[in-house]
Amino acid sequence: MTTPLMQSSIKSLKLINQGKVRDIYDVDDNTMLLIASDRLSAFDVILPTPIQGKGTILTEIANFWFAKLGHIIPNHLTGIDPDSLVSDPAEKAQLGKRALVVKKLKPLPIEAIVRGYLAGSGWKEYKAEGTVCGISLPTGLQEASKLPAPIFTPSSKADVGDHDINITLDHAAKLLGKALAEKVANVSIQLYKEAAEYALTRGIIIADTKFEFGLDEAGELYLIDEILTPDSSRFWPADQYVVGKNPPSFDKQYVRDWLESTGWNKVAPGPELPLDVALKTSEKYREAYKKLTGKELLV
Repeated sequence: MTTPLMQSSIKSLKLINQGKVRDIYDVDDNTMLLIASDRLSAFDVILPTPIQGKGTILTEIANFWFAKLGHIIPNHLTGIDPDSLVSDPAEKAQLGKRALVVKKLKPLPIEAIVRGYLAGSGWKEYKAEGTVCGISLPTGLQEASKLPAPIFTPSSKADVGDHDINITLDHAAKLLGKALAEKVANVSIQLYKEAAEYALTRGIIIADTKFEFGLDEAGELYLIDEILTPDSSRFWPADQYVVGKNPPSFDKQYVRDWLESTGWNKVAPGPELPLDVALKTSEKYREAYKKLTGKELLV
């Protein structure tokens, strides 16, 4: 087992951004180094307890999907070996399979969320209004109901520590332009449908997920960040799925549920996770990887 990485320190490169999970370093005019740490955020607060192997698992799951869905849209991967960028052994030790060299692209100012099932904030809104992000849905749906068709429900991007805000399709069109907004919506739905269909054959229901996109200088659209991981998606075990109940999950919902039980006010700083909760969370991430890929990942 490798030592969990809460924060990277690559002094030979310039740190240009630190997100909830990823540290991003400048390489040159065209590329960046992404390092997925073992940090875990919940309710938009970074928790003080690392999750063993999480960064590597997230990166490997995302790479699996990038390869599987590459026929739909190009992605930000360059194929450059991250180890080739640093020479110091202490810096190389922080890379491994958790690191990627990616294209520098202009991120779109929205998160592209696709929902295939009624869960989370969508379920709460539906109970109150009969809608999800303002989109009217049939009456009589229950918690965890499969939607008649996947829906695109974009949100604004928030700074670390702030909450993303759901926005309407019209608002997305104003931010991106109508043509680009429609392309992002259509591509997001296609990505979700193909991924969800495959995942179901592996015993996983993808209830919802989020994608992020960027543009190159020519205006071509690329898939960026991570995709279809337990951090960016709600994964349910198909054999435990029952309409009307919130199913157990392979994602960080397990941690959210524990946090809810503590009475924490969801304001930073977050509480330390008990060892058993941290280990169980790591196990859930590993199980998601194994179910999707059929392979074991020892990290």
